[in-house]
Amino acid sequence: MERSVYNGVMDRLSNPALVNQTKLSACERILLTAHTLFYREGIRSTGVDRIIAEAGVTKVTFYRHYPSKNDLIVAFLDYRHRIWMSWFQDALQRHGNSPLAIAPVLQEWFTDPAFRGCAFINALGEVGPSMPGVVQRVIQHKAKLRNVIEGLLPNDCERKTLASAIAMAIDGAVVRAEWGEPAEAVDGFNRLVEGVLCLKGKANPKNYLV
Repeated sequence: MERSVYNGVMDRLSNPALVNQTKLSACERILLTAHTLFYREGIRSTGVDRIIAEAGVTKVTFYRHYPSKNDLIVAFLDYRHRIWMSWFQDALQRHGNSPLAIAPVLQEWFTDPAFRGCAFINALGEVGPSMPGVVQRVIQHKAKLRNVIEGLLPNDCERKTLASAIAMAIDGAVVRAEWGEPAEAVDGFNRLVEGVLCLKGKANPKNYLV
């Protein structure tokens, strides 16, 4: 069930081939097409001409909405942030809305055939400091992720520090899964989180279920 849930949600929000084209504006078609190609094939390897062709727009229309490829990259990350965080928070609710829910949520993501790692880590690796707007979006995305994790933790612990540590572990698990080892990534993440919760004074990490 988990894989189909992720597939259904993300495809419905981000795959232009599965959206009624008559209901999309040219700007939306460009953005959804860029989202698919940037995430699947990379930012640098995806040229503007290909996006224009697959979105079914003219160059004039493209540049009217996005004066440069850099503008589209930033818009892509803003859109990716909205849809991914929405899915992540909904998935946490489905799996119990606790720190222990993160592992099955990651499994749902990692085992999807379209998984290509974290779009924000990927973007930072591809364009890095050459685009301050990208760096800013990465920082904002990771800060929001930490805030969501913090909300899963009880008040009687160092919530900010622990949330930051768990977020770092998520990034590590994402990279491991991208190597082609999703099961090992999820298992390692889960063991780490359970161990950290126990060390924080809870004899049984199940007590963190809220």
